[in-house]
Amino acid sequence: MILARVSTNRQDYDRQINELTDYCNRMQWEVAKVFANKVSGAKSVEERTEIQEMIAYIKANDVRRVVVLEISRLGRNTLEALKVIQVLNENGVSLHIKNYNLNTLNPDGKPNPVASLITTILLEIAQMERLTIQERMSSGRDQYIAKCREQGIKMGRPSSYRKSDEAYKEQYRQEISLLRKGISLRNIYAITGTSVGTLRRLKAYL
Repeated sequence: MILARVSTNRQDYDRQINELTDYCNRMQWEVAKVFANKVSGAKSVEERTEIQEMIAYIKANDVRRVVVLEISRLGRNTLEALKVIQVLNENGVSLHIKNYNLNTLNPDGKPNPVASLITTILLEIAQMERLTIQERMSSGRDQYIAKCREQGIKMGRPSSYRKSDEAYKEQYRQEISLLRKGISLRNIYAITGTSVGTLRRLKAYL
């Protein structure tokens, strides 16, 4: 069985599937099913549909191994990825990591302690890489904003932006109705939860 994952909709997991299919064919392993999804590796096991479907399939069928291209395809959150490995082990299914030719279970079906150690280290590295990418993106965004401010470039929505009359009427239909009935701003806020500042703008709009 093959498991593939990419992080964003701009990416494609076809390359992973093709490479793993060719690999399984060379190893003479029958590919019973392929599970793939476009989802962040930091998501929890419960949030990843391909993991949930894979686990359900494993419990209902005779599966010997799950093949991934690299450990980060299982997930970049160490604890969540280890949860998946534990479920696989409990069901007698070995996780095979192609890039390292690593199996989480020995031929006798018992957990491979060496693989367990290496897998945990690889997952920690994958998690660190994700955090590093996030920090770089945040740093780059902050530098870009600072540079724009230095050059006098305004950030955010253009000041000329204004919703159409129809959009305002649709979004704040209840608030407009209450304003027209002469109900106070604070009472309308208590009824609708719309801020007093927005209600003042709506009143001026009317």
